[in-house]
Amino acid sequence: MLISYKTEIHPTSSQIDKISKTLGVCRFLYNTYISENIKAYKNNKSFITGYDFDKYVNHTLIPNHLWIKDAYSKARKKAIMNAETAFKNFFKGKSKFPKFKKKDKCNNNFYFVKNNKTDCIIQRHRIKIPSLGFVRLKEKGYIPVDRVVKSGYISKHANKYFVSVIIDIDIPKLMPIYNNGIGIDLGIKEFAVLSTGKTYKNINKSKIVRNIEKRLKREQKRLSKKYENKKKGVATLNKNIYKKISRIQKLYYKLSCIRTDYINKIVNEVVKTKPQFITIENLNITGMMKNRHLSKAISNQKFYEFRTKLINKAKRLNIEIRLADTFYPSSKLCSYCGSIKHDLTLKDRMYKCNYCNLEIDRDYNASLNLMKCQNYKLV
Repeated sequence: MLISYKTEIHPTSSQIDKISKTLGVCRFLYNTYISENIKAYKNNKSFITGYDFDKYVNHTLIPNHLWIKDAYSKARKKAIMNAETAFKNFFKGKSKFPKFKKKDKCNNNFYFVKNNKTDCIIQRHRIKIPSLGFVRLKEKGYIPVDRVVKSGYISKHANKYFVSVIIDIDIPKLMPIYNNGIGIDLGIKEFAVLSTGKTYKNINKSKIVRNIEKRLKREQKRLSKKYENKKKGVATLNKNIYKKISRIQKLYYKLSCIRTDYINKIVNEVVKTKPQFITIENLNITGMMKNRHLSKAISNQKFYEFRTKLINKAKRLNIEIRLADTFYPSSKLCSYCGSIKHDLTLKDRMYKCNYCNLEIDRDYNASLNLMKCQNYKLV
């Protein structure tokens, strides 16, 4: 089974220089591929494939731009193929038209693969990466030693460097689980309510997150003042602006880490109960984000990340994951008698049944209905 591991690395100054050059070359090739295809379309020429563009790079671009050779060859090739995939997804209607990548405003990463036996050697405190050599790991012993590494990525975020590797690991098959199933209702007031009665609070309402968000607002105001002064002609050093941008990136990264860590703990706790199945809602996140009053709160909850991690964790342990139908009325349905309350609004936090007089918490009622749901699809 292929499992990915991601951890922070501590490269040397020469390695950082090499990473920066490779990231810059990959971004340049990605943007050039998009621009060349736009020119071909305007001139009524056929679509340029990734393989054709790779030949153009080797025969035309590299002789005129020798610094392209400084980057790892496999990373260059992967950047071109990623651009081609972006176009194919656009043609199929899966995504929007590919955008140009901007420096420090995109996902900065480059690809590497194991070419020979001496590449991608994992030790307790370091890993050998092609074109970089041995790089120190921040978390010692996190990545399993003496395993076969298929491929990986080096990424940069908030002035920090990370390595992500895909490792082939044999996981033994577990015995069938006979415990009852669980229904999970996701929300904004409470992050998750389980049919067992367990409730997980919204981490975004905690004191730690609120204090970081206040600091973030202050730093953003200071940065906007720097830009305003620069427009007015007041002397402002670019170094000071980059320092402010770096501080804001670090605060965003810290918030993201807190939310992701909270999701990991919830997923771990849910899976440890060893249920026979887990039923969750098939939420239309794209449609929910169109509500301008709740879009920020919804995006901060990271529902899609929770769902992805829960599915991956459950597959390892042979736990069945059920996705309830998008239009299944889990909140409006009575968990006791099965009647539907059509006049239920978002303001009503308690569910009061008009037929059996059941009075129960709205989210807990929805989680019970999800556990009993028969209109679902398996993941």
